[in-house]
Amino acid sequence: MYGVWTPEQVRAAEEPVLARTPDGALMRRAARGVAQVALGELERRTGGVSGRRVVVLAGAGNNGGDGLWAGYELRRRGVAVTAVLLSPDRAHPAGLAALRRQKGRVLLRVESGVLAIERADLVLDAVVGTGARGGLRPEAAALADAAATAGVPVLAVDTPSGVDPLTGVPGEDSVQAAATVTFGARKPVHVLAAPRCGPVTLVDIGIGPELPPPPVRVLEAADVGARWPVPGPGDDKYTQGVVGVAAGSATYPGAAVLASGAAALSTSGMVRYAGSAADEVRAAWPEIVATDTVGEAGRVQAWVVGPGLGTDDAGARTLGDVLDAGLPVLADADAVTLLGTHAELRERARNAPVLITPHAGEFARVAELTDDRVASAQRAAADLGVTVLLKGNATIVAAPDGRTLVHPAGSAWLATAGSGDVLSGVAGALLAAGLDPWWAGGCAAFVHARAADIGAGAADGPGSPVPASFVQQALPRAIREVREAVR
Repeated sequence: MYGVWTPEQVRAAEEPVLARTPDGALMRRAARGVAQVALGELERRTGGVSGRRVVVLAGAGNNGGDGLWAGYELRRRGVAVTAVLLSPDRAHPAGLAALRRQKGRVLLRVESGVLAIERADLVLDAVVGTGARGGLRPEAAALADAAATAGVPVLAVDTPSGVDPLTGVPGEDSVQAAATVTFGARKPVHVLAAPRCGPVTLVDIGIGPELPPPPVRVLEAADVGARWPVPGPGDDKYTQGVVGVAAGSATYPGAAVLASGAAALSTSGMVRYAGSAADEVRAAWPEIVATDTVGEAGRVQAWVVGPGLGTDDAGARTLGDVLDAGLPVLADADAVTLLGTHAELRERARNAPVLITPHAGEFARVAELTDDRVASAQRAAADLGVTVLLKGNATIVAAPDGRTLVHPAGSAWLATAGSGDVLSGVAGALLAAGLDPWWAGGCAAFVHARAADIGAGAADGPGSPVPASFVQQALPRAIREVREAVR
């Protein structure tokens, strides 16, 4: 598990370190880290370093200074460096002087910069840092567009310029980085806009002891594997966790099959299905005990409710029955809509450990969704008194007590019909095994995303659309992989 800090928290942590170190020492340390990553990119992409061409897009202030000093370090290794100054009168003086001492080329015109980019092997994006907001200005946008058009990879310095560092929302014009180097700590943009950043390298500049506890955390495979329920020699089907699934309908029987099957594949001791799709569930999963109603289901330790359930009076009664049982509840899809339209159901949800798993449209039915998705999820969790898993390319899990996880998915394969039903079954199985809703949501999101990657490869090779059933079938392998990460 690693932490993510806001830009303001990182800047506050830098202040005492800056006060006790020589002037410019932190910038030089950061620049050396950028140069090392740039050298690695050149070697990997071109097979060498000496004589390769790098263009530095240098904005005003310290971010531009990082780029100029990185250019200085690259010149010392025999790289041909050209710096394009976007604000010549505000360029970092020491960094610019150092680059010129090493015979680096300096350009003041955007048109000349475009020509240099077209012949470059790598571009360093040092236009703006984490204090900036909004998209790129026209001159910087023209240079970023030139790199994209020419197919020249961009290494972002701290953050891809034009992408909001706090929310990860790209401006109208922004940089698409092939990789990013950041300093001291990861910032929200690195997990909320992971595809815009590419692989992120963290350079230690000595501020770690000054940082407060991270407001956001990111799980890694070993964290998930260590908490995944594994039966021991004394376990039986009840001690492993029995999950009830109230989902599906005559119109949407597939939701019941996907959610119930995912629960069965996620190391549940037993799955009990309750609903009108009982025949379809039995046909697909003979090991699942299927009945027509929640009252007939028997003993369970957690409920999954909502996928394909319907939002009519019958759906509302089913959700109410599940909530009144006082057991952990995973509420998804139609159950979220019902919570949004029935105040009494929202009140009843406060009396049980509840995890809701809305996508953006469903979330808007229960709370306000802004560009700051992390803050939106945190507010909703506190206001509703439930744990919120807000789906998206970056999935956010926020508990009522403020604990927050982000899972930066590496692909968009989960944007398919039925994939949310699979996630519901996985999370429900973890709730039944005793994980608290925050951990259940985070671990389920991690394994679900890994199963999507596996399923995408199985569909027709990497890069192919992946149906939800392939994600479901890949769950055992994904679980095995996170368990192996613990060893």
